[in-house]
Amino acid sequence: MIICLVIYSQVCVIFDSGKYIVFNGLLQLIIHTKEKNAILFTYPPEGSFTSTGLVISSKLPRFSDLYTLSIASADPNSISAGKPVEFTKSVTQWFTKDGVLVEGLFWKDVLALIDAYAQEPKKKK
Repeated sequence: MIICLVIYSQVCVIFDSGKYIVFNGLLQLIIHTKEKNAILFTYPPEGSFTSTGLVISSKLPRFSDLYTLSIASADPNSISAGKPVEFTKSVTQWFTKDGVLVEGLFWKDVLALIDAYAQEPKKKK
């Protein structure tokens, strides 16, 4: 009887591990295909005329100092979606020689990017 319980518990552990691997693989596939480099998904701001949220994406390739931050609409096919904006800058612009982040300089660039996204598109005459 005790031997059967031990074998049964090992089978359960193997079965649970198998489910974990399958579901984790499924989640990784969703992340890779749907979310890409997104670090933040938002709802539309209250009082906003747009009906879509935003997707904030970040990218810092390996062995590179060029950091890319982008803002795009969560639904790019929507009529109220703004044009995606991004900046690519060297991270060395935001750090001191001692390696300390100068947060004000980074936020200045981020706020300029947000303002660029929030601008109304210019209408052609």
